[in-house]
Amino acid sequence: MLNQIRDNKGARYKSKRAGRGIGSGKGKTCGRGGKGQTARSGVALNGFEGGQMPLYRRLPKRGFKNYTRKEYEVLNLSDIQELIEAKRLDAADVSVGALRSIGAFKGIVSSLKILGEGELKQKTVFKVHAISKSAAEKLKTSSSTFEQVK
Repeated sequence: MLNQIRDNKGARYKSKRAGRGIGSGKGKTCGRGGKGQTARSGVALNGFEGGQMPLYRRLPKRGFKNYTRKEYEVLNLSDIQELIEAKRLDAADVSVGALRSIGAFKGIVSSLKILGEGELKQKTVFKVHAISKSAAEKLKTSSSTFEQVK
């Protein structure tokens, strides 16, 4: 019957109640150990190994992270040519805003760099943050122009 259904024996464990006398096994300090820093609440000794030299200090340090590095989202000339041919982008205005609005690139980096892979078949006006040397040479041959955005 539904009113006689019970859990299996030992399926539900009754937890020990802390601070209920010495005979309970969780009396006095209630399982929190003795005195000192770790007896206090809010102690998180991250990386502390009891006075032994911590692992993060024993291992050698390598590398360098340049905090002044400029990061760019990149697009090739071939990508832009495909967008122009698909009539998703106007060749007269290839700007960061126009490319982002059509979803040509998406990312947290706001700067855009044009790389030189591919060819442009018509005159194009670029308004982007940076351009590679190979892309600049190809823009000259296709009589396109480049304006640097800050």
